[in-house]
This record gives sequence, structure tokens and C-alpha cells, in this order.
Amino acid sequence: MASASEQLAQNMNFGTFAKAKELQKRLLFTMMILIVYRIGTFIPVPGVDMEAYQQMFTTGGQAGGGGGLLSRLNMFAGGAVERMAIFALNVMPYITASIIMTLMKGSIPTLVALDKDGEQGRKQINQYTRYLTVFLAAFQAYGIARLLESQGFVYNPGPFFEATAVITLVGGTMFLMWLGEQVTARGIGNGVSLIILAGIIAELPKAIFQVLNLTAGGTLSDGLMFMVLAMGMALIVLIVFVERAQRRLLVQYPKRQVAGGKMFGGDSSFLPLKLNAAGVIPPIFASSILLLPATAGSFIAEDAPSWVRTILTQTGYGSSGYLMLYAVLVIFFCFFYVPYVFKPEDTADNLRKHGGFLPGIRPGARTAEYLSYVLNRLTFIGALYVAFVVVLPEMVIARTGSIPPGVAMLIGGMSLLIIVSVTLDTVAQVQSHLVAHQYEGLIKKSRMGRRRKK
Repeated sequence: MASASEQLAQNMNFGTFAKAKELQKRLLFTMMILIVYRIGTFIPVPGVDMEAYQQMFTTGGQAGGGGGLLSRLNMFAGGAVERMAIFALNVMPYITASIIMTLMKGSIPTLVALDKDGEQGRKQINQYTRYLTVFLAAFQAYGIARLLESQGFVYNPGPFFEATAVITLVGGTMFLMWLGEQVTARGIGNGVSLIILAGIIAELPKAIFQVLNLTAGGTLSDGLMFMVLAMGMALIVLIVFVERAQRRLLVQYPKRQVAGGKMFGGDSSFLPLKLNAAGVIPPIFASSILLLPATAGSFIAEDAPSWVRTILTQTGYGSSGYLMLYAVLVIFFCFFYVPYVFKPEDTADNLRKHGGFLPGIRPGARTAEYLSYVLNRLTFIGALYVAFVVVLPEMVIARTGSIPPGVAMLIGGMSLLIIVSVTLDTVAQVQSHLVAHQYEGLIKKSRMGRRRKK
């Protein structure tokens, strides 16, 4: 027999959506914010020779070719890097800063105390995250400014242009961070994730048309096009299957007698553990880490010693060292980040406080040990899955060599992982809002019925 929530979910339709005014307002607000974001991706940074810069992207030059620093960022920025817009850095510095602060909350005593200090402590941690975002954004913006100068894409290179570019790009990142926070608070879904999703989706039509044009012109063979489409569809199916996969642990609650001699409890439920609890955070963080050597290399590209240039070459995009480091970092951050998403000790303690227990497992420390054991096994499988999804397309792109950046985006594991994961999370939030609206309607009807009887 279906549960009450399942019955409500089955009754959700356009009529229910039309009555959910609060949800409509949230969706409209989210759409307006995303439109503002898209407009900002077309406002260029002052002082850049856009004709030469666009020619570089068209011909696949050194700085922007099939996976250089700028093209790598362009995938997440919705084409803002290709147009060198004020949102070229997107929200990547904020994501990196958030992950760093999340990891530091478990190791630095001051941050641990702030995290346990309630809402006021979390506000202080968020403020530290913003400060770190400014620092990371300034570092990356200065690297991009130096890279533009070294490639000759600036009208008047020098300190004035570098300061202008840094201020503009950092301001764009902080404005996007504020927009993302507004969407999370007043819209639907996670604001930062939706901004990244909007940027990737905005580039999809361009990538599809590029595939069709290259195929029609004979540049891209039919076999390679079929491989691109087949790999993209296969990865989407795999991502949807794994992202919805769960390990459900049975939780039982004993019966207890309450006032009046009535028996209460005796129910059972499930504790769901996702196969990929870390989501898209590990590949994003790993990609950000791998971008740092390229950013630093733009400072010292000409004057660097030979051994430094060798390291930069070996870890450059598409190289064997890059792919190996990418896979290792993804697996490492999966194991490192999951304990901050799901804490076995806190979960076991909450189960014990509410009288719940896992069959055959003692409450307390033994439950926490069992949850850690199950979580480690799931994380191992999930880490291998994430590494496979994000590294395999990169390996195919690097080995083929004839796949243009736009076409490569169609089979890019990280872009597909972000699209599917964020879409599933957003749809789940929309459904929860509709279910809550239906519950409110049922409560109002029951109250009106009681008043009529009186």
C-alpha cells in the first residue's frame, strides 16, 4: 500500500502547480536571477582586444585551445571566458573557498568552536569564506590578466590593466556569489549550482551545432560523431542510475507505553546512504587544484627554470600526468569530503536519542562503527565511479586530438555530472514544495470541516 506522501506525489499535476503560488514566485525569482547572470556573461572586461581574443578562440590558439586554462574555465562560465566577460571566473573561487573552509572546520579548533556555536558561528564562517573567495579570485584574475598580456590580447598592458582586470573579475565573482545566495534563500534549488548549470546548458546548443557543422563539412567523421553521442548518452544513463542509487539500512523503533496505557512506536524505517554522497564537489575541487599550476605558470612562463617548465608540461591539460593526478585527486577528495557530509557518530547518537537501532547492532559506538564500515565501502565504489565518469572522456579527448572544445563538452564527464546531479536535486526540491503545498491544502480543508460541524 502506498504511503501518504507517495499518494500525494501521484496526484501532482499542472493543476497542483497552478495553485502553488509560493512555488511560482520562487521559480520566477530564480529565472530572473539566471537572466541577470546570462546578461553579465556578455559584458566584456575593459582593455581587452576582443578581435584578437576571439580569433584565438576560433583558431584554438595556445591559450585557449582544446583545453588550456581559459577554455577549461569557459566550460563552467557559460562562454564568459570566450567573451572575456566580467563573470569569466564564475563562482569557481567561491566553491573552492567553501570546500576549503568545510575541510578546515574539522581540523582547526577555532573553526570547530564556531561551527558548534549555532547560527552566529555559521555566519562568521560564511564571512571567512567570502574573504577567502576574494583572495582566490584575485589570484586567478591576476593570472588571467598576465596570460592575456603575454599573448598580446591587451591594448595597453601594464599595472593599470592588471588592476582593472582584477577588480572587474573579482567584483563579478562576488556579485555572482551574492546572486547564488539570493537564489538559495528566496528561489528554488542551490543558487551556486544552478548558476554553473545555467552556464553549461547555455553552451550546449552551440556545441550541438558545432558537431553538426563539422560532420556536414567532413571535418568530423560519422564514426567519431557516433562515438561522441553514444558516449554522452551512456554517461548520462550511468550518472542517473548511480546518483539515484542508495543503500537502505533498516532502522527499528521499539514499542513503548505512554500515558493512558496506550502503546506507541514499534515502527521501522530506512536510513538511506547514497552511493555518491560527495556529489560533484570532488571533481570540481580536483579541477580547481589542477588549474593552480597553470595559473602560476602564467606568471613565470618565460623566466621559469627548465625543471619548472617540465613539471608544468607534464601536468598540462591532456597529459598522462594530468589524467593520473585528476583521478587520484577525485578519489582522495571523495574519501576526504564524505565524512563532512555524513557523520556516522552524529547519526548513531541521534538514533540512540530517539530510540532507534539497527537490527543486530548495539546502539552507540558499535552503530557508529558499522555506519563507518558501510560508508567506506560505498565511498570506495562511488569514488571509482566519479573518477571513471570524469577521467574517461578527458582521456578520449586527449588521445583522439581531433575533437574540438565545443564537441568535447558534449562528452565531458564533469559537465554531464553537474547537469544530471543539479537537475535531479532541483526537481526533488520542486516536488517537495508541491507535496508541502498539498499538505497545507489538506490541513486547511480539515479545519474548515471542523468549523462547519461546530
